[in-house]
Amino acid sequence: MSAGATRADVLKAASLKPAGWGQTRRQDAWWVEPAIPFVVFTAFIVYATYRAFVGGHYAVGNYLSPFFSPELWGTSKHAFFGPPPSWLPAWLPYTPAILILPFPGGFRLTCYYYRGAYYKSHWADPPSCAVGEPRHEYRGENALPLIIMNIHRYFLYAALVFLIFLAHDAWKSMWFAGADGVEHFGIGVGSILLTANVFMLAGYTFGCHSLRHLTAGLFDVFSTRPVRKKAYECVSWCNKHHMRWAWCSLFGVAGCDIYVNLLSRGVITDLRIF
Repeated sequence: MSAGATRADVLKAASLKPAGWGQTRRQDAWWVEPAIPFVVFTAFIVYATYRAFVGGHYAVGNYLSPFFSPELWGTSKHAFFGPPPSWLPAWLPYTPAILILPFPGGFRLTCYYYRGAYYKSHWADPPSCAVGEPRHEYRGENALPLIIMNIHRYFLYAALVFLIFLAHDAWKSMWFAGADGVEHFGIGVGSILLTANVFMLAGYTFGCHSLRHLTAGLFDVFSTRPVRKKAYECVSWCNKHHMRWAWCSLFGVAGCDIYVNLLSRGVITDLRIF
């Protein structure tokens, strides 16, 4: 409480102090804000885990689901090294996604924005302002398991590499096999979705707080470094919309996988624009 606080301010703050988990004197629907990310994040985690272990129907024609890119070993024509190697354990439920999803998943898990969101929604730490939480002390991120949050920068490096593969997939999605056996340039709905997904992921990745620090934020004065200053300004612009990019890219990558999955199963047909 500030030095200029009145007696009324002190009494009001005391009346809002929560007594236990979920207890509060707030009269508004405070639970709505943490409930939305709880439902969305949980659904995404369940779906991504299911796709990672079950696999199948992740590629059709020139389309490759971003959940499975890059496909190192697999059964589609997009696989870099062909079918799964014989040295993989027989008991391992191998799919191409198992090898790659931990990296973008780790990038999102340790993201500064996502941490602020799921700390409230899943850990109730706290669930909302002036609402009681289930613990009485703050342990910080200095010990397991939360100390893993400090390696966010290294997941950023992996995310930047993945953007290259996804951009390549978006380009390949614009080349369709013709009746003459030659690939011809064209645009389908899948091409648009995969390309839009790259832009959304790029906006989210390039707005990363760690990238903002790496470009020029580590300098006290960077006016004498025009290139890094410009990069810092670009990253800062993306960073201002980091929450929006995070949500859009989350729905984008899941939506692309669902679309390719349905195409592969023959449930829907891809609409060719030209």
